[in-house]
Order: sequence, then structure tokens, then C-alpha cells
Amino acid sequence: MRIGVFAATAIGLTLAACAGRDPEPIAIVQPQDQTSTCTMISAEIQANNVRVKELADEQGLKVAQNVVAGVVGIVVWPVWFAMDAKGSASKDVAALQARQQYLAALAVERCAPPPRAAAAPPPRRVAPKPKPKPKVLEPDPD
Repeated sequence: MRIGVFAATAIGLTLAACAGRDPEPIAIVQPQDQTSTCTMISAEIQANNVRVKELADEQGLKVAQNVVAGVVGIVVWPVWFAMDAKGSASKDVAALQARQQYLAALAVERCAPPPRAAAAPPPRRVAPKPKPKPKVLEPDPD
């Protein structure tokens, strides 16, 4: 009896160790940020957007896997050890969103168009001088 409990525990712990991957969050500020150009920043933002979509898909699959493992675990309880309790995809998405916000602020700073020179004020309109009234010549009384 003891050997069966020990074997079931060992199998359960082994499955629990394999259930899900560890999160791989990225740092918000990275060393290359100091020298990144506007093009490099926008390329990284686009790559991060693709990565967020992939992580969202992974997160959806993990939810489905956990639901199935939960239902099957009612009948075969060791399957519960296969559930993903680490939530690595959601942690990675949170880290990527923080990085995206930092990159957006950096892009505003570095990708802003150069400031324009102060525009000259519009020319002042000068009121036209009144035209002198034409003199009306009166006939000589002679």
C-alpha cells in the first residue's frame, strides 16, 4: 500500500513539474534603449505586438487545457497535476505591456518631428490712407 501511495505521489510531482513553463518576463528598461533610434524603437514595438498576440493564444490554450484536466481529474485525479498553475503567459503579457508603455514614451521623445522655427507673425494690415477729396471748382463770378 505504501509503495502505491509513494508511486502515485512521485508521478504526481513529476507531472506537476512539467505542467506549464516558467514565466520569462522581460525587463522594462534595457541597455540598448540608450542608443535606440526611432526605427529601432518602432520595430521593437511591432515585434512586441506580435509576441503579445502569441501569448494571448497560448493563454487561451492553457485555459482550455486546465478546463479539460479539471473535468477529467474528477475521474482520474492524477490528471489535476497536469494543470498549468504558473500562469506564465499572463505574467509575460503584463511585462510586455509595461515595456510597450516605456517604448511608447521613448518613441514620443525620439521620434518627434524637429521643432519648427518660430513662425513670423502675419503682416500687419495698414489701413489705407484716405484719398483727398477732389476739389470742386466753382465758376468765376465774372
